[in-house]
Amino acid sequence: MKKIYTAGMAIVALTALAFTAPKSNDGATTFVADASKTTIAWVGKKVTGAHDGNIKLSKGTITADGKTVSAGSFEIDMTSITCKDLTDAEYNGKLIGHLKNEDFFATDKFPKANFVLKSAKAKGNDVYDMTGDLTIKGITKAVTFPATVKVAGKSLTAVAKITVDRTAYDIKYGSGSFFDNLGDKAIDNNFTLDVNLVATAK
Repeated sequence: MKKIYTAGMAIVALTALAFTAPKSNDGATTFVADASKTTIAWVGKKVTGAHDGNIKLSKGTITADGKTVSAGSFEIDMTSITCKDLTDAEYNGKLIGHLKNEDFFATDKFPKANFVLKSAKAKGNDVYDMTGDLTIKGITKAVTFPATVKVAGKSLTAVAKITVDRTAYDIKYGSGSFFDNLGDKAIDNNFTLDVNLVATAK
């Protein structure tokens, strides 16, 4: 009777372990981004100040086993860009309209941006150096940035700060690298994206 009881407990334990989280063939878990909880904040600077706002994640997945991040793919909705610092509705609308037109992201032609993770080098304490291909306006360039990734059961969170050189994506408007005598109208080549990713095992 004792042997039957012990065997039964073992089966229950194994069954519980089998259903704690879905696994891929290599033992890692694929987590699906929750677009409603994930945030992406942007900041663009110029000589006279800065603008900031948000942009939405459309979809994404990241694969990890709790110790190693092995893959990731994300899509950003460029048409969702907003500005937070301009409270005047007219000026706010003009800025967003400008960011969406040909001078910047041309969202009518390129409504989506994409990032595909190529490598993740563990640095310790859940910190990674992430390298991947970022595609904006149909142009793909490699970017590297630090990220903190934490896995807890079926949940994954990631925090990253990505610096992007817009001129690498043929966004040269107001760049002192390409135009002279801009004065206080010059805009920094780099903008930043602060990402807070929330994902759940699928």
